[in-house]
Amino acid sequence: MQTGKNRRPGSGKPEALLLTVAALGLAFSGVAIAQQPNGLRGILYEESTDPAPLVGDNPASSVNSQAGTAGSDDFVDSPAPDPAAQEMPAETVATSGQTDDTTASRRRQAPAQTDDLATGTVRQPPSGSPDNLPADPDAERVQPIEGLNRPPEQNPFEAPGIRWGSFILKPTLETGITATTNADSSVGGSSAILSETRLRLNAASDWSSHRASVDAVGTFRKTLSGEEVNPFEGAIDAELEIELGTEYRALGTFLYSATPESAASPVVIPDTIEEPMTQRIGGTLGLERDAGKARFAVTGGIRHEAYGDADLQSGGVLSQKDRDATLYSLTLRAGYEVSPVLTPFVAAEIGRNQYDQEVDSAGYRRSADIYGFRGGLEFDAGEKLTGEIAAGWITEHFDDDRLAALSTPTVEALALWSPQRGTNVRFSGSTVLEGSTTPGESGSVLYSTSMAIERQMRANLTGNAVLGFGYRNYAESDGYDVILNAEASLTWWLNRYAGLTGRLEYEDVSSNMPDRDTDTTSVFLGLKLQR
Repeated sequence: MQTGKNRRPGSGKPEALLLTVAALGLAFSGVAIAQQPNGLRGILYEESTDPAPLVGDNPASSVNSQAGTAGSDDFVDSPAPDPAAQEMPAETVATSGQTDDTTASRRRQAPAQTDDLATGTVRQPPSGSPDNLPADPDAERVQPIEGLNRPPEQNPFEAPGIRWGSFILKPTLETGITATTNADSSVGGSSAILSETRLRLNAASDWSSHRASVDAVGTFRKTLSGEEVNPFEGAIDAELEIELGTEYRALGTFLYSATPESAASPVVIPDTIEEPMTQRIGGTLGLERDAGKARFAVTGGIRHEAYGDADLQSGGVLSQKDRDATLYSLTLRAGYEVSPVLTPFVAAEIGRNQYDQEVDSAGYRRSADIYGFRGGLEFDAGEKLTGEIAAGWITEHFDDDRLAALSTPTVEALALWSPQRGTNVRFSGSTVLEGSTTPGESGSVLYSTSMAIERQMRANLTGNAVLGFGYRNYAESDGYDVILNAEASLTWWLNRYAGLTGRLEYEDVSSNMPDRDTDTTSVFLGLKLQR
């Protein structure tokens, strides 16, 4: 038994003090638990990084504080610590610490006994908050304007074009050297080396409903060595389509060309220094209507041909004014759409070919009336295949009774076919009535056909091939011409704006008539620029 000097005043035995503290803790715990509402099941527990509420001098105060937080908005103040407990000896504090550790451990395990039932106030978002709005099932993430995962371009070497108002302009320039066996493509022509530059301009409208396009080309040549040639030739081709409501469309075309007369011309002028220039200018204006599945169209056209004078090797000049003429035509057409792809049609044409000189140099009145009829099929399968083909009959009656009428069957065709991406095929065929200056002869009929293929072999390598065939039948004689021409070209693009290009051309005219045979082979190498 210890003496009184070793005992602190007012303190009892440690065992008695522990029993007293435990009894008080149970009493306060019973009161706190009794104050909990019936809906509270288990102990609410909120984990905290602060160790102060977990290890305290009075476990009853912690339980009492939790009960006050869960049961009401008024928090129960923790009772003041017992001064006697603060002055406990070391062994008493150690024992009390073990008890606090056990209590804290139990409170840390308390969350496993809770459920999801909310017993306090739960914060709700405002009524207009985006959290209350349902997600759009069709909403997609907006991609960045510039990203690393952009899809590759289908044609990275295509000309970007230049915007000019509501049109997209695409100019192209070819310049290089041409070597040819027949500089002016004439009978008896000689070889030459030429500097050749070709400028092409394509303009297409960017309109929502109407459509317009212009295609112009000009070629400039200069002889470096060999036979002299005409320095220039060019052409302009324009189209316009205007929608007039839901049933009507207005169509217009314009054409101008200035080219030297080639060896394939039906009129041969011997002993010329160079082939004379031929100019053609004209256009058409039409109106189309769609009435259900019925298709109706009326088209008027005008075309004027002017032939330049021929310079002779003897020093004289041969006038060709008696060949100048203007053709007026009117075409009526009707069709019926049997399917979205096929539309059969019939067309009738009347016209007048009026010569500028009523009587030519040989004393013949060559102005004539023209009548024609044809039937055909128009097809439209979208980007894969579009065009039409027709066959019929045409006749030309001259004002001079001494000239026999030209009458012949006709074949007309134009088709655009794309068998696969990067490959385009164009097929055309025509029948043309040609005039003559030979006394007593009415003229000739030319049947021609051609096929052009454009192939994108690689992204930076493009190839083109053209094959043409023509047959000319001279009226009132057994004379004929067979015309064959072919062309092949390759363009290797260095970038989007420049490339190296090469072209091989061949033309052959064979005839059973004298002074008609020609043969021309040309090779071109140069640089091609586009924008």
